[in-house]
Amino acid sequence: MTAHLPFFDDDNTSSDQILLALRQSVDNIDAALIHMLAERFRHTQAIGKLKAKFSLPPADPKRETQQIARLRRLAQEAHLDPDFAEKFLNFIIREVICHHEAIAAKNPKK
Repeated sequence: MTAHLPFFDDDNTSSDQILLALRQSVDNIDAALIHMLAERFRHTQAIGKLKAKFSLPPADPKRETQQIARLRRLAQEAHLDPDFAEKFLNFIIREVICHHEAIAAKNPKK
């Protein structure tokens, strides 16, 4: 599915103008992604603190498997390559686990 871009219908719009508009949209999306990832990591940091407090393991393979399946479904619905979505989520999961391990190391259970 491709978004309809009205300026492509205008014969008076130059390729430079179209390229600039598309790049501005991409830049806006990139900024939104960064803000969303920051918010996600704030929540996973809180989860890491909770896990450390109760001596829970940093990784939760069952949850990870569920999330990967869920994100693959969402990717298909959004017409995004599910393999790409899975790779992206696996990257995030690895980073979250590293954060959880670091939190646990800083707060050893007494």
